[in-house]
Amino acid sequence: MSTPGSDLRLCVYSDYPYQQLPEGISASRSFALFVNQLGTHVGGIVVMGRLDPSASAMRHRVAKHSRFVPLPYYQSLSRPSALLGKLTASLRRCWRTLEDCDCIWVLGPNPLAIAFAVIAALRRKQVVLGVRQNWPVYVRRRHPRRPGLWIAAILMEATFRGLALISPVVAVGPDLARRYRHARSLLEIAVSLVDDADIVPPRTAMQRSYDRELRLLCVGRLDDEKNPLFLAHVLGRLREIDPRWRLIVCGDGPMEDQLEIRLCSLGLAECSELRGYVPFGPELMAIYRSSHAFLHTAWTEGLPQVLLESFAAGLPTIATDVGGVGDALNGRVRLIPPNDVEAAAREASAIAADAELRATLIRAGHEYVRSRTAGHEAARVAAFLTDAVR
Repeated sequence: MSTPGSDLRLCVYSDYPYQQLPEGISASRSFALFVNQLGTHVGGIVVMGRLDPSASAMRHRVAKHSRFVPLPYYQSLSRPSALLGKLTASLRRCWRTLEDCDCIWVLGPNPLAIAFAVIAALRRKQVVLGVRQNWPVYVRRRHPRRPGLWIAAILMEATFRGLALISPVVAVGPDLARRYRHARSLLEIAVSLVDDADIVPPRTAMQRSYDRELRLLCVGRLDDEKNPLFLAHVLGRLREIDPRWRLIVCGDGPMEDQLEIRLCSLGLAECSELRGYVPFGPELMAIYRSSHAFLHTAWTEGLPQVLLESFAAGLPTIATDVGGVGDALNGRVRLIPPNDVEAAAREASAIAADAELRATLIRAGHEYVRSRTAGHEAARVAAFLTDAVR
């Protein structure tokens, strides 16, 4: 079958770490699964990323049709000295890799993304920028006591936006698209992992019973910018209103133990389940479908892919009004301010009590996700990259 970009030789770079396992290359972030989908729409794809030598297994398999180019490992961009020591080797690796590529899609902003964009321009290769989050806000949230990093993030953001004046940009969600509106050309996307087969018909979703136990679901990484401790306080308030509520959390991360301790300290251990990491697939989608409301808690986002997963399951959704969420999904989710326990509990209670509200959210979410499946969004990106090269 002919697909957009079928002759394109593409290189994709992101700062995410990868790992060499006996069964192949695995990535730390599920974005790799979207890149796998993108690889089916181009003639060839090369993935560049730092190769993590640690023994902890990563879970997102890089497709066998992708060629992986390992870059020297550094633990974090928050340690600039470690990155500087790897810079020369990384630049050389990128220079050689681009010899067999028509285009590089660099996701940033970060120092290597900017350097790779310059190298590609010197090699007369097409550069397309990718933006998934508001970088200065993200850095400030993760490192509140390191103003030097905030300043560096602002400068990198300014540099990336300057490069966008002469380079096409793929931006996740309307907020980032607006920030990069002066780009040479612009494609706004949603990073989706959902296929048509994952989408529950609205009529089926509306048959979900709210007469017995009520399950509040959260899916995502448990680290600071996702605000996981908020979940414990929302559950406590919800159970004051209606003791049928139960919390299900799918995800792991550095704050998993803190969340467990907070739930225990509030006397909520018996009505909550921390299920750890559950890979995207039938098991996770079954959890979505057996829940009664989804709660997104992050302090900052572009456009979270978990919201599309929730829509696919026909699950009424509550989300913090951050990043591009409000612009893209107003009317499809119930928006709340970040860290507002009362607002979250109020919206979850309204969903449980109001069948008409549930039906409205289910239909609106279904309409949105039907036009933003993984295959559809990957094909749009492939076509955009191909047009940039032409």
